[in-house]
Amino acid sequence: MGKEPKKIRVKDIMTKAVISVDATVNVNDAAKMMEDAKVGAIIVMENNTPVGIITDRDFAVKIVAHAYPITTPVKQIMSHPLIGVDPEESVWTVADLMYARGVRKIPVIDGETLVGIITATDLVNQFAVSTEEDMKNMYYQSLAKIFVQRHYV
Repeated sequence: MGKEPKKIRVKDIMTKAVISVDATVNVNDAAKMMEDAKVGAIIVMENNTPVGIITDRDFAVKIVAHAYPITTPVKQIMSHPLIGVDPEESVWTVADLMYARGVRKIPVIDGETLVGIITATDLVNQFAVSTEEDMKNMYYQSLAKIFVQRHYV
């Protein structure tokens, strides 16, 4: 494979401005915050630690389908345990994680501190501007990972 492939990290493409709410905030207030900020997800916090996520899909599937009142605390409908990634992680690994877990938004957590969010849209935008060489490198990284997982190396 020759040279070491360029590793694009989560911190290079993540959105740093993230909205978070305390677990006791009601779903109505959380929905208003999402609408005002024009975001598709809010991170749920307990004692300043990220513990869950609420996405626009959660409102449709959990609140509407189950007829929860608008006073329901976000803790009751959040997705948890929280799947988070480190800012130093490669975007290729995050793409694999999103696919494996069936999620489109993942908070970026440094230690226990929320530092951003990475979305499937962020990944698509990055891959769209990647050069052919970048794509080859990502392909080789993926192959190398498969071989290591299957103990071929």
